[in-house]
Amino acid sequence: MSCKIVTIVGARPQFIKAAAVSREILKHAGSLNEVMVHTGQHYDPNMSQVFFDELEIPAPHYNLEISGGGHGAMTGRMLAGIEGILLDEKPDWVLIYGDTNSTLAGALAAAKLHIPVAHVEAGLRSFNMRMPEEINRILADRVSTLLLCPTALAVDNLAREGLSQGVHNVGDVMYDVALYYRERAKANSRILQTLALREKNFALATCHRAENTDDPARLEGIVSALAQIARDMPVVLPLHPRTRKLLQQFGLERHLTALTVVEPLPFLDMVALEQAARVILTDSGGVQKEAFFYRVPCITLRDETEWVETLVSGRNQLVGADSLRILSAYQQRLQFAPNAGVTPYGDGFASKKIIENLML
Repeated sequence: MSCKIVTIVGARPQFIKAAAVSREILKHAGSLNEVMVHTGQHYDPNMSQVFFDELEIPAPHYNLEISGGGHGAMTGRMLAGIEGILLDEKPDWVLIYGDTNSTLAGALAAAKLHIPVAHVEAGLRSFNMRMPEEINRILADRVSTLLLCPTALAVDNLAREGLSQGVHNVGDVMYDVALYYRERAKANSRILQTLALREKNFALATCHRAENTDDPARLEGIVSALAQIARDMPVVLPLHPRTRKLLQQFGLERHLTALTVVEPLPFLDMVALEQAARVILTDSGGVQKEAFFYRVPCITLRDETEWVETLVSGRNQLVGADSLRILSAYQQRLQFAPNAGVTPYGDGFASKKIIENLML
């Protein structure tokens, strides 16, 4: 008897995670059937057919094209759209990833229709309730049947909240992704040649979180520090359209002239840059972990992180958005040589374990 899984995704990082699990699902083609739903939450011009070809996955079966508006309006429209699909598809499981509004809408729609929910990246906590993502992940965990945790600490977080049933430490699916695409990126990406970069002789930066981009003082602290680092080595900044718009709005564009500013990059190009960088500065959770996996020193432009294991190792440092702290951390990171160590993120078979739990 075939088991139908409806996968809900809404942003490029979720597609990347889902790609690893989808590959595992295809190994059970006779007994598992996946229907992928893209809410459209994050419009990304790089999510063309090339993106799906790079990830070796088909385009989504459904695209709700829901983006923009406030959290309530967006989540409500997604809830209605996903509910209609679930009523038509009648799946055995709804599979959700991470902590976006798409994650929450998928969880709520399924729970109200009494369809079991499996949450990949369950148990992550920043302990900052001002973050929309923290609210989304807590609520999604509460209504999930299977809580598929990436680390032992995530399991502990759930236990402190009284959640122990259906909890499994499967490892981090992003580690699966990093291992799978690492060599493909080196072989197929030409981004270093295109940007005239030498390996281990440039910094890579990303900045997109609302806590940084919507606050002029924080945004200036970050981009002014990047401009100063650019005096020492090239700084590549794939610039999110929303960040670009706010830099213009706040009159901070002058700091960009010192940087190598590029459009958001295809997945394999980003992986190639991450591996080749001397240091990474980011407010992205995914990029923090990829830096960790590729043993590249990382500076996190946030006041807290869900991925605290990266801090314990010494490979990652939290600095917030203060330019002096960023520059001080940059000098420290240049002297830091991460050792291989033990990864707390599993053995690279998280996707296989996720599917095993779904098939029980």
